[in-house]
Amino acid sequence: MKKMMFALITGLLAVVLAACGGNEESTDAKNDDKAKTTETDQQKKQQKKMEEMQKKLEAQQIDEKKTVAIVNDKKILGSDYNSALASTQGQMQQMGVDPTSKEAAEEAKNQTIDSLIGQTLLLQEADKKSYKASEADINKQLDEIKKQFKTEKEFDAALKKSGMDMKTLETQIADSIKLKQYIEKEVPAAQITDEDIQKTYDQYVEQGKSTGQEIPKLEEIKLQIEQSLQQEKQQEKLAQQVEELKKNAKIDIKI
Repeated sequence: MKKMMFALITGLLAVVLAACGGNEESTDAKNDDKAKTTETDQQKKQQKKMEEMQKKLEAQQIDEKKTVAIVNDKKILGSDYNSALASTQGQMQQMGVDPTSKEAAEEAKNQTIDSLIGQTLLLQEADKKSYKASEADINKQLDEIKKQFKTEKEFDAALKKSGMDMKTLETQIADSIKLKQYIEKEVPAAQITDEDIQKTYDQYVEQGKSTGQEIPKLEEIKLQIEQSLQQEKQQEKLAQQVEELKKNAKIDIKI
């Protein structure tokens, strides 16, 4: 099941410069210094490239207060869209796709809007069925997020950088909890047979042969395959449910 909450992610890029001690320099030391200088130059170039990419990604964002879509009288704002877009862009980059290209940017936009509409429809159903997030559960997840940061100051900086305040983050956490409850109850994980697992494993083996990759024995990855297939089938059910909800929903896309 894909995560429906957009988590805070902060990246820290550190360039470490090592100082050489002593007055005497050997040939090896000089070569070592040259290698470090070359490495530092490469790091600077990489950092500049990352900064340029980040500017291009941010250029695709919209005004935080702009209404992106209205789903059954529920407004989806630019702030929600920007958070979701950043997640979509990150997924594209992980798959080796440049999200700043014209075609990918359009795909990212459509995928983000569709995801937000689906999430909103599922949340509305969760509310209708009285699923709720307790304050204790919200605080527990909030603490887990904070643990990703060394200090409270770093967490506050990341929160500010994301364009969210604490209230917005707590609302997103509450929504993620309600969705999790709803999905577990209304869209339970499918039963996977040994035949399904064997078929998937055989496909892995064939792929391994073509790429020269050695595949672990079935017993070693059987549980992983089962969980993967369960998530896949659950996602399919969720997608079908969203499509059913769309049939009776009033959806107005504004961008």
